[in-house]
Amino acid sequence: MAHLGTGIGWRPEIAGHVEELPGLDWVEVVAENICPGHLPDALLRLRERGTTIVPHGVSLGLGGPEPPDPARLAALAERAGALGAPLVTEHIAFVRAGGPLTASPRLEAGHLLPVPRTRDALDVLCANVRIAQDALPVPLALENIAALISWPGEELTEGQFLAELVERTGVGLLIDVANLHTNAVNRGEDPSAVLDALPCHALAYVHVAGGVERDGVWHDSHAHPVTGPVLDVLAELCARADPPGVLLERDDDFPGPDGLAAELDAIRAVVTSARAARTAGAAPAGRGSLSLPEAGPGRGAGTDGDGGAPAVPAETVTAAAEAAGLAASVAAGAAAADARARPACGAPPAAPGQPAATGTGTIGTSTTTATGATAGAPDRSDPPTTEAARLRLALAQTALLSSLVAGTPAPDGFDRGRLGVQSRALVRKRAGVIARVAPELPEILGPRFRAEFEDYARNRPMTGGHRQDALNFAAHVLSPAGPRLEPAVRRRLGRWWRERSRPAPPLRHRVAVLLRGGVRRLSGLTGARRAQASPATSSETAFRRPV
Repeated sequence: MAHLGTGIGWRPEIAGHVEELPGLDWVEVVAENICPGHLPDALLRLRERGTTIVPHGVSLGLGGPEPPDPARLAALAERAGALGAPLVTEHIAFVRAGGPLTASPRLEAGHLLPVPRTRDALDVLCANVRIAQDALPVPLALENIAALISWPGEELTEGQFLAELVERTGVGLLIDVANLHTNAVNRGEDPSAVLDALPCHALAYVHVAGGVERDGVWHDSHAHPVTGPVLDVLAELCARADPPGVLLERDDDFPGPDGLAAELDAIRAVVTSARAARTAGAAPAGRGSLSLPEAGPGRGAGTDGDGGAPAVPAETVTAAAEAAGLAASVAAGAAAADARARPACGAPPAAPGQPAATGTGTIGTSTTTATGATAGAPDRSDPPTTEAARLRLALAQTALLSSLVAGTPAPDGFDRGRLGVQSRALVRKRAGVIARVAPELPEILGPRFRAEFEDYARNRPMTGGHRQDALNFAAHVLSPAGPRLEPAVRRRLGRWWRERSRPAPPLRHRVAVLLRGGVRRLSGLTGARRAQASPATSSETAFRRPV
């Protein structure tokens, strides 16, 4: 994997700050938010000065039952080419359900949802990944996601799922340590166990982000400072491997340049200390260095309670002094000998009575898996995914998404309290996106926008893109079933809706208009020049032939 260094997620709101951040090596941009032919000037300046830019997709839905959409793949490939990217990244998630496989309406989640860790889901994901790899001009890496809910009847752990995905496809891994922490709080999963199972040679880079506790669960908000426990997971990862790149994600409630720089300093401190400890040959800290949050109301089992002490301290690590203190503690922990040797990153477990294989898991090293295959050479000999597996996955994901966005009964085996938390989170996310896609709506409706949108969206699933969702919401508000509006507000909203909902003229009509305008301008210029050169009449000019 290409060496990237320390980076930040590029967002238009902080474009000016990003250009001024000291020691910034690269940026990541949401692929769907840019147009290759009209890149923002700030991104162009970064590219011109040699800053690496990586497109990060959010809409492929590789964890869904259907093969990835060729048009979406082509768009992602186009962005990789326009940016000169060394790789592209996406998510292990599904983002839509329904459609032809289930003979039901298409539903859009508007967010990343977890795939079940089952053999069916893994087979489908591997098949979809291979399709994507064949369509992309650069390597693909996939990100583990944060989840508020757990699928019943899962057959693999997160670490096993990721390791087998890499073994079968050769895809790279984008490991989000904030998501590992989120799943520790919400699903009781041990981040150390996941890290132990990872094939570190496949590590492309790492995400670090902040979050917040709400409704008794941890939300990966990307709108809060990075917390100490998230940096602890980063330290655990860096004790096992030297990541090619580490990136800070921030999507909302942006701090100033000093706050962003301090968070990047904290991240660098963790990576640098772990690298120094490995170079010195010190043993990494033991698996017990990360503790799972204690079970309590709203935790582990997935209830929707508010009680219980917070599982994660609220203090944040955003100052350079705190970064230095954390670096010292990481170095001290890495220097302490572990009473029990940790398995090498991605190494198979030792047989009873035999010592475990150990090592630092240096990236780029080929490792041998439990099946005896070389991890550096993906095994593509597994049987093709059956249509039956796609259908089973389609039915399961459609039932789940329908319960989350359309109010249908919860599928068997899911925690209904947690489904309620996830459903409300999807509505809040949807409202936030609509406010950015159509900023005129919050301006027109004022403080009542969010409440009105959440009431509208609660049982009205999104069936198209966010722009269509904004139009549908405006139409609902203007309808007799909508809320009562002041006359001036209704007039402004009606004008906004009419301007954006009227159909665009046919392509041939637009081309004809452009051609006519071009001919007129050209005729006018030609006529003016000829009039200056000769006193001939217009009719004579029109029929005169060159001698």
